Amino acid sequence: MDNDRFYFKQLLAGQDFAVSDQLAKQMVNFVYLIGDRSTGEAVVVDPAYGVSDLIDILAEDDMKLTGVLATHYHPDHVGGSMMGHDIEGVNELLELQGVKVHVQREEAEWVKRVTHVSDSDLALHDSGDIVQVGKIGIELIHTPGHTPGSQCFLVNGNLIAGDTLFLDGCGRTDLPGSDAAEMYRSLHDRLAKVPGDTVLFPGHRYSVDSSASMETTRATNFVFRPKNEQQWMTMFGAN
Repeated sequence: MDNDRFYFKQLLAGQDFAVSDQLAKQMVNFVYLIGDRSTGEAVVVDPAYGVSDLIDILAEDDMKLTGVLATHYHPDHVGGSMMGHDIEGVNELLELQGVKVHVQREEAEWVKRVTHVSDSDLALHDSGDIVQVGKIGIELIHTPGHTPGSQCFLVNGNLIAGDTLFLDGCGRTDLPGSDAAEMYRSLHDRLAKVPGDTVLFPGHRYSVDSSASMETTRATNFVFRPKNEQQWMTMFGAN
């Protein structure tokens, strides 16, 4: 891939946008912009909090929003009500820019329930599908565990992992739709094909660094210590 045309930004909610939103500062969500500089097309991953700010950032970079990629249905990633707070998300974004929200099939009903978007707003996918943004191909990897339809995005040597995998730890498996055994398989089987030099970009800034190679993550993250599913369930199955 021509790196000159690859457009990529990691934005921290409460710092890089939505700077006056105290919940955004507390939740430390990352939002990602991915696009093709040559065509000016871009998608946003997990737009929440100040969605108009995200449109403005794209405009400043001479980019136009053509789609949304949602890692999973939780309100701090796609908007909705959480802890008594109403979080802006895909519903408000679609009012500004009419684009499709790309989700795994298993996540569609959850996303609709939380965000109140309609069937016509969603583009449903299976694992391995490619979303094209100009000439940039983004592979969608279904990684259930945190939620039934959690997904990661593999593009140009980068893995945008949402809450499936952090630099330290992984997403919770004690929430509605969570499954600890599926999380094990997502981390140890489904993401096993991701090369070690791939750069991991998580859904939250829960560590000092904002990204790390998969090789480093596999060597240092405690979620990779169990050698089999039985060991994993002993450590994490009661979460």
